[in-house]
Amino acid sequence: MLQALTVHNFALIEDASATFIPGFNVFTGETGAGKSILIDAFGIVLGARASGEFVRSGTEGLWVQAIFDISHLPKVKALLTEQGIEAEDELFLKRMVNAQGKSKALVNGVQVPLAILKQIGGLLVDIHGQHENQALLKQDAARSFTDLFGGEEVAKALANYQEIYKKYLQAKTHLEELQSQSDQQDLLLDRYAWEIQEIEDANLKLGEEEELEDEAKILANGEKIISSTSRAYGSLDADRGILSMLAQAKDELRYAARFDKRLQEHFENLDSAWISLDDVRTELADYLASNEFNANRQEEVQNRLDTIYRLQKKYGGTVEDVLAYLDEAKLKYKDLKNVAEAIARAEKDLANVTANLKKVGATLTAVRKKSAENLSQGITKHIRDLAMPDGVFAINFAPSEKFLPTGLDVMSFMFSANLGEPPGLLEKVASGGELSRIALAVKTVLMDTQPISVMVFDEIDTGVGGVTAQKMAEKIAKISTVGQVLCITHLPQIAAFSDHHIYIHKQNVGGRTQTSLSILDEEAKINEVMRMTAGESKSKAARDNACELIYKAKSVKASFKR
Repeated sequence: MLQALTVHNFALIEDASATFIPGFNVFTGETGAGKSILIDAFGIVLGARASGEFVRSGTEGLWVQAIFDISHLPKVKALLTEQGIEAEDELFLKRMVNAQGKSKALVNGVQVPLAILKQIGGLLVDIHGQHENQALLKQDAARSFTDLFGGEEVAKALANYQEIYKKYLQAKTHLEELQSQSDQQDLLLDRYAWEIQEIEDANLKLGEEEELEDEAKILANGEKIISSTSRAYGSLDADRGILSMLAQAKDELRYAARFDKRLQEHFENLDSAWISLDDVRTELADYLASNEFNANRQEEVQNRLDTIYRLQKKYGGTVEDVLAYLDEAKLKYKDLKNVAEAIARAEKDLANVTANLKKVGATLTAVRKKSAENLSQGITKHIRDLAMPDGVFAINFAPSEKFLPTGLDVMSFMFSANLGEPPGLLEKVASGGELSRIALAVKTVLMDTQPISVMVFDEIDTGVGGVTAQKMAEKIAKISTVGQVLCITHLPQIAAFSDHHIYIHKQNVGGRTQTSLSILDEEAKINEVMRMTAGESKSKAARDNACELIYKAKSVKASFKR
């Protein structure tokens, strides 16, 4: 439920705030006072398109804030939690737009992308203006409204259909792939056979690439390695080399340690060092004797690496990838060899799932027709209350030429306003005024199925008066018993039904025009209904008429409770 709306520097509105209550909230005022501007501002805080054109001239930017009670809206709380936003019972939405048209959206003080704000707004509010009537003319409107009205029974049948439809698409795609492979079977068999032979001939081994790269590095630097190793060996083995000098030092310490035991440890360390270095000398001698760095081996290693690199470039980034490709190619080769059998199996699978899909599709159509009949009867009843006593509303079913994601049905709204005239397609036979009344009838029938807690009617009463206005008022008031309604109206019959009446007016402040809001008490409401019915007249008859309208409205609303 909307609790409060605050608007700052939006068009003619400098600062305006209004509080709201459950039930029927009405906005009235003179033409041009800014009633629709307020709804535009409300739409922006819910994620509608915003631009710098809305910013009040002479100011740097606008902002709009709406406060909602979401204590009974678990879907909204779940979405907030999903976005990492604290989900209390009160929800604060704020949208700021600067003069350049750049905007920022805040949800409970947390900045969010516009798409998230719009998603939250879509769960909170349904704004129904004159252009929303066109929703009835959308291609899929008849199906979506029928499914919504059908509730759990239709939802279950649709879910069952869509589960089989998914399997149908998979079976159809699999068959098409096999048929495509069959068309190119010989070409693909040759290709896979050649690729398998090429990889198998290479006889790749895991880890071989790293070993060869290490060997190639050694072979490329063979002369430098032998030269450095030879010099190291000479430093150890020469007459005055390291080992010779260590041996002399060791002998001297052995002699001295006979007289001073403190030198014994040093002698032992030298002896150990001499033994280690003598081992190094022996191993270096073996290394020099056994290593031959020849150009033939170097070329052989490089050629092997080139083979590995070429296969990696062609079939995958690593040897593991190439071997995985080999396994896949072998599997595809085997499948292609048996493609005729595979196609036969795939055709049988598709036939089975197609038969199943037709069966569940027929079930879906049956429960839809039941829902459509009840929906049509309900809408027909309501449009006859709205000055179309001979009106007929129906939903036509035609079989689809192909399986659709939503079923086997092509559905359309049909309508006739005149006795004896057969119903025609709604978009071809309904006038703008008739479409507006049909839209209200649809809203009335669907009001118990709608998850939206706030519904906004923006001048839905345009072109309506008399008895039709009274009936329209009753239906909007009826909707307000199951959810909060905000309604902009020019009709006193509708205003009389309000539980909360907000008057919108323009005034001159400091040489500038601005729009202001006033919440009317009972006496002020009577005066406003008088203005709407009799203009500037303050006669007793005008007042009695206004009071009578309000009294009748209260009686009708009381009957809803009974």
